This record gives sequence, structure tokens and C-alpha cells, in this order.
Amino acid sequence: MTDIEYLDFEKPIEDLMHNLKQAEQLGREGIEINQTITDLKKKLEEKKKEIYADLSAWQRVQISRHPQRPYTLEYIEAITDDFIELHGDRSVKDDKAMIGGWAKINGKTFMVIGQQKGKNTKMRQHRNFGMANPEGYRKALRLMKMAEKFNRPVITFIDTPGAYPGLEAEERGQGEAIARNLIEMIQLKVPIICIIIGEGASGGALGIGIGDKVMMLENTWYSVISPESCSSILWRSWDYKEQAADALKLTSHDMLKNGLIDGIINEPLGGAHRDAHFMSNEIKQSILSLTKELETKTAEKRIKERIDKFGNMGVFKE
Repeated sequence: MTDIEYLDFEKPIEDLMHNLKQAEQLGREGIEINQTITDLKKKLEEKKKEIYADLSAWQRVQISRHPQRPYTLEYIEAITDDFIELHGDRSVKDDKAMIGGWAKINGKTFMVIGQQKGKNTKMRQHRNFGMANPEGYRKALRLMKMAEKFNRPVITFIDTPGAYPGLEAEERGQGEAIARNLIEMIQLKVPIICIIIGEGASGGALGIGIGDKVMMLENTWYSVISPESCSSILWRSWDYKEQAADALKLTSHDMLKNGLIDGIINEPLGGAHRDAHFMSNEIKQSILSLTKELETKTAEKRIKERIDKFGNMGVFKE
């Protein structure tokens, strides 16, 4: 198993883990140290609970970006059978930052779509760091319309630092492609379940984020702008990103409190990367439960509720 990489605020846990490993090594060498090991394990569990029980918004952003956190393809591999990836937008090219295709979960067929980052430098470049171009959003829409044709539910996994902001993306109609997806998704006749598994930044996330049910993993974020970009605009410096993260109210708990998402999927203590098997099972059960609920409604009722839900966002009374 690959050793877990620790974030800055997890340093006390890393130190205790190091001490525990040393003590266990001494125990294997025949030194009587059982009580010390027991005490260290207890202290480690207490420290984990203490740190993860009171995470700041910025710390949750850090966890959402953890390099060992599972990405879309890992979840697809874990929760589905017979995944058949489909390629291309039938116009420009196949965007590697956006993946999708048919898959079965417990024998039921779904159209699964999501942004894909890379695990190493080469794959990050190949996947464009999870930042889709217009053809990525057009591919996603093509697959959604295919799902509608065959009356199959749609699942989207959202994990992107934003849509690709390059000049060539704007030349090919980035804004139009995302706007088109919003119009089409809100009218799609089949159930749509959107799950934010990491970063949910700006229109890049919203381009595949219009669903009957929008869920967030516990340690993810969803916002019109990243904390760093917000800090650079307001303070002309990235040094205030922690304050920006707090002000943006971008965590899953903030989003649920404000009525912008439909639910939170709990993560294992420390984040999804601590127990990918557990996390995958939680996502799978959530998908099956939500699909069962949504399929009891007619297409017309789902569309009306979808329009009402998104139409009411941002409405307030003094």
C-alpha cells in the first residue's frame, strides 16, 4: 500500500504515526513495548478526531485536492461493471479531461460522465488537469442526449479547477458550450444525479452540474471562484486565500445549509483517500438509493422540480 501523504495541518498525526511505526518495529525485534504501542494508538485516534472534527474551509479545500484522492475513473472502476467509454464530440476532437460512457451498477445501466485529472505529471498534462475545453462539454451533452434516447439515468462526477481558460477554448465557444449544457440538462427527461467528488469550480463544474439531485462528498468545495483567485482579486495577493475560503461559504455543509445542494456523502475520517473502498461503496449506495427515488416520478415532474429548484436559488426576502 502506498504511504499516505500528509497535509500541513496533519503534521501532529504524521508525527504520531512515525512514533507508532518505530514502536511496532521495536516490538517485532523482541522488546517489550506493548503498553507504549497501545498508548500511542489511543493518542493517535484522539488526535485524528480532534483535528478532523473542526476543519476550516481552507483545510477542506486542501483535502479535496489531495494528490492521492480518488478521481472519476477510479470510482467508475470501483462501483460499475462493463464500463464502455465513448469518445468525441463529433465536431472537433475527443477531450481527455472529460470522460463518459455506458456502465452497469448492480445490473442497471447508467450513462456515467465526469472530469478526470491525472495521478502524475504526464497524465495531468494528458488530461489537461481536469479542465475541459468546449468539445468536452459538447461530448458530455452528446452522451446525455444518448442516455435520454435510451431512457437511462445520467450520473456526473464533478472534479475540476474550472473550464479551460485558454484563448483557443474561447475561440471555439467555451461560454456557449457550457450555457448550452445548462439549458439542455434542465430539460433532460431522464434522472440526473451530480456528485462533486473533489473541486467544483465555477462554470467548469456547473457545465455538468444541473441535476435532480446534486450531492457533495464531505470534504469537497463548490464555488463560483477558487479561494486563491478570490484572494488575488480582492487583496491583489494569494496570501488571503484562507480568509477567502471562509467568506465564500464553499464547503459541503455551507452549501447544504444554503439550499444549493441536496445532500452530503460522508467520507472516512481524514478524507476519501484514507479508505477508497469505503468511499466508493458510499457513493454506490447513494446512487442506487437516489435513482430508485427519482424513477418513481414522471419525467415531467422531475423537469418541473429541477427548474423550480435552480430557479429559486439566489432568491431571498429582506
